[in-house]
Amino acid sequence: MTPSVGAAAPDFSLKDQNQKDIKPSDFQGKKNVVIVFYPLDWSPICTNEHACFVNDMKRFEQLDAAVLGLSVDSVWSHKAFAEKMGIQYSLLADFQPRGAVADKFGVYLADKGITGRAIAIVDRAGKLAWFKNYDIPTVPDVKEVADALTKLK
Repeated sequence: MTPSVGAAAPDFSLKDQNQKDIKPSDFQGKKNVVIVFYPLDWSPICTNEHACFVNDMKRFEQLDAAVLGLSVDSVWSHKAFAEKMGIQYSLLADFQPRGAVADKFGVYLADKGITGRAIAIVDRAGKLAWFKNYDIPTVPDVKEVADALTKLK
């Protein structure tokens, strides 16, 4: 079940590609957090999606937002994917138990064993400020996400 916009966002702690524990609450009071839920590292659509975020990182930095990618892939897959793609933001491994964090946001697809494609914005107060599900074969519109962030300022 997806948390409601305006409600407190689920907090969690996951390791990123550098073995660092990352929690959305680490950014509370400092930055808005964009959580990019995606099915799998290395897949064509996910690769395009991350290329869009990498290319637009300056815009997200100007909007004072931290970007976090999240999928069921392992820390090691994330590390190789981030190096290949030039990703500087954290890719979080929702690996064990598989999809547990994505499930808190209502985007884990248990029948497929993967994370669905969605984007959540958690505001500085720790509330879910914006959320959108996307079809698996759809690359999310990064401009739409930036526009949602702009409205939070």
